[in-house]
Amino acid sequence: MTVRLRAHHLLCMLTFVGEGYTPAFTENYIRIARRLSSGEEIELVDGPDDICAPLLSGTAAHCHNESVVARDRAAAQAVGRLLGMAVWKGTRIYPDAALLKRLRRNFALGTIRRACDECEWSELCNDIAERGFTDVLVAPS
Repeated sequence: MTVRLRAHHLLCMLTFVGEGYTPAFTENYIRIARRLSSGEEIELVDGPDDICAPLLSGTAAHCHNESVVARDRAAAQAVGRLLGMAVWKGTRIYPDAALLKRLRRNFALGTIRRACDECEWSELCNDIAERGFTDVLVAPS
């Protein structure tokens, strides 16, 4: 199987510790985190992905906002630069230990975090990065 993610969720998955917008969102994300931890392939998508699509109720959902789309663009550019490859809709990535380590190192350094600038979860993610990413749920098994 393949986990469908929007680009900014490549950053969010690095610090996910089981907190989220609603209990349903969190439960779904925990299921996705298990799949990612098992090494399931990621396919980048535009718009709602496997994390948020199952929970949508109408077109006015947060994930359709231009600010979220802008986060996707910024994250795709930053991750693409880091990995030396184009990152856009259809790109496939394997979340193995080496990739997660590289992404987390650069996340902690701030080199791939422009997409996080106005995110409401930014402080939580800063704390998780400062603690060395302990208790994150996306980790290779």
